Order: sequence, then C-alpha cells, then structure tokens
Amino acid sequence: MPTLNLVLVEPEIPQNTGNVARTCAATGARLHIVKPMGFAIDDRKLKRAGLDYWYLLDITYYENLDDFFERNKGGNFYFFSTKGTHVYSDVSFPDNCFLLFGKETRGLPEHVLMQHPNETLRLPMISEARSLNLSNSVAIAAYEVLRQWNFPELQNKGELHRHKWNDLNNLS
Repeated sequence: MPTLNLVLVEPEIPQNTGNVARTCAATGARLHIVKPMGFAIDDRKLKRAGLDYWYLLDITYYENLDDFFERNKGGNFYFFSTKGTHVYSDVSFPDNCFLLFGKETRGLPEHVLMQHPNETLRLPMISEARSLNLSNSVAIAAYEVLRQWNFPELQNKGELHRHKWNDLNNLS
C-alpha cells in the first residue's frame, strides 16, 4: 500500500488535531506532529475528537521543523497554505508524500514556503475568506491523494441493511 504522511506543524487546537488523527486512522495515513503544540497530547478534547481510533494511529513526534526534515530526508514534501500559487488538485502525488499544514493562527513559516514555491499548494476559496479549518483542509488534501491512488486498501463499497429500512417503512 502506498504511504501518505500528514504533517501538523505546531498545532494549537486539540480538536483539530483529534479530527486529523481520526482521518489518519480511517485512511491508514501516518500522522506527524511537529512541536511545540498548543496543548498536551493527553488533552481530553483531543482524545474525544479522535474517539476510539487511537490504536489505529502511526504517529511520530518531532521537536521542531529541523528535526522533521532531518529525519525525513529525501521525502516528497507539499506545503499547504493560503499563500500557495498552485492548486492542490493539479499535482500528481507520489508514494510516500508528506503533506504539511501549519498552525491554525499563522500557517507554515514563510521562509519554508519561499524555499518551495512549486510545492506550495492552496485550496481554492473566495477572496473574502481568510482560510478553511485546519482539519477540513487536511481531509480534503488527504482524500485527493487517496483518490489519485484509487483508494488503496480502503473499503469503498458500503452496504444497506434492508431489515432496518423495512422496519422504518413499517412505522408509517
């Protein structure tokens, strides 16, 4: 199975990180968290947002961005930012790519974005909107990568339960 890496750089809001953790658990993506964080990892809100999926996570912590890049040399990095000039859906994402997202209040550091202008991507939105929610942005980007990869090893067919539907119809 191809590997998708979702990277949160200095996340500040525990509920967003919990939601991203749940996305990782449901998709098999690896979660990378670059410190400092604006909360403790045992934060009750973080655990509630991730519900009971924590055992499904492959999570790695880093002391800072330098530590992250040092430990992931040779990776295919994509930086998501409202300052990006390329649309995320125009990119063909390779196996073992890393999608980086910055802190909720300021995004990724500009000096990092300046070093990678061709890999700095944006999610289109109206000009009056400042940004999308972090966990929503991560989910949109993650599912675009997985769509391009034809949703490897993900269950992509649901099943209706006829007996429940029939029971509801009999109520009227």
